Amino acid sequence: MKFRNLVLVAATVAAAATSGISTSAYAQAKEQFFPVLVYRTGAYAPNGVPFANGYVDYLKYVNAKGGINGVKVSFEECETGYATDRGVECYERLKGKNGGATVFQPLSTGITFALTEKAPGDKIPLITAGYGRSESTDGNVFKWNFPLTGTYWDAADILLQHVAKKEGGWDKLKGKKVALVYHDSPYGKEPIPLLVERSKMHGFELQQLPVAHPGVEQKATWQQIRGSRPDYVFLWGWGVMNSTALKDAVATGYPRDKMYGVWWAGAEPDVKDVGDGARGYNALALQHGAEPNSKIVKDVLELVHAKGQGTGPKEEVGQVLYMRGLMAAMLAVEGVKRAQERYGKGKWMSAEQARWGYENLALDQKKLDALGFSGVARPISTSCADHRGATWARVHTWDGKKWNFTSDWYESDAAVIKPMIKAAADKYAAEKKLERRTAADCQT
Repeated sequence: MKFRNLVLVAATVAAAATSGISTSAYAQAKEQFFPVLVYRTGAYAPNGVPFANGYVDYLKYVNAKGGINGVKVSFEECETGYATDRGVECYERLKGKNGGATVFQPLSTGITFALTEKAPGDKIPLITAGYGRSESTDGNVFKWNFPLTGTYWDAADILLQHVAKKEGGWDKLKGKKVALVYHDSPYGKEPIPLLVERSKMHGFELQQLPVAHPGVEQKATWQQIRGSRPDYVFLWGWGVMNSTALKDAVATGYPRDKMYGVWWAGAEPDVKDVGDGARGYNALALQHGAEPNSKIVKDVLELVHAKGQGTGPKEEVGQVLYMRGLMAAMLAVEGVKRAQERYGKGKWMSAEQARWGYENLALDQKKLDALGFSGVARPISTSCADHRGATWARVHTWDGKKWNFTSDWYESDAAVIKPMIKAAADKYAAEKKLERRTAADCQT
């Protein structure tokens, strides 16, 4: 045996001994492999990096705690640059490594659209927490997709609920004008069907303003806004597009307190370069916001960063996008843990077995609190019919230095969204010649 292998074995035994996990558990189980699709370079890196750091830190934290009931976690990053073709390349390269990928998290709606076509054949689940195809909530059609914690239709609906409440009721939106400034990509186009539906219901005008990748040139867009004077601007941006939008809003005099971003337009990188100029800007918080005082943050600092194993700077731990990455990794791990309850605690789970775990997540508040997510996340419960599991969000507002929650919890309106999901899922099934799953299939 080579010296390097001896060192690895010794390190594994030592880790098992200090964590109280028997060495036989590691010896018997394969490593649970989690591919990590990232973009640490390019126009979207300022937002992609903290997410990736949080994701990887959580996987390291799981190993520091003894793995998933004794099963060690392994991972490998692959740089996508937020490009769909590179995301597909990463998927193909990593799907069969280390015994097989457990789950993929594309971190891109465009990549999600592409992988939705591949995942069923490869039998590998996709988690798209807070992004992806809104209709993939319907697990009876999208067996392998899991848009956990909410979709863009939920986000758009909650933003409209919030501004309707500010105006004094849904009827007060009649005659108002809402401008959607959106990334001209599958991501940015996702909320449009919900906004169009709501505009018909409540009589407000929807102005659609696409912004070309990567979003650094928006002067013409904001000149249109200056001319049309919408009552509200919804920002569906990512990366440098968000800070550019805020700077152009300052330059054209559009009030920031009338601007509302989706949860991918409401983190520290979006506002830090604008600083006090972004004061009053609002955005959705996907379950969590910045959570520097949460137990999970303190635990990660103690078990990962304090030991010199932190993936990025200590100062970002607890920030919005770092927390989003942390939570996304937690969902990936908890699905495996749930699958172990059915297929064998302490055993390696195949991607198919893990898929059952994601379809049967039962993260009540007691479990979340025990994981260190008290005050960070609300309960998430999935089923064959519902691959989303939760539809809650809050609004937080930038005060010039930090994000503060400025609303109570909202839940998207199922009466509006559920028929839209079914219609879109049925259309997809017809196009792809898919049959809805049977009750028997939902048990497997």
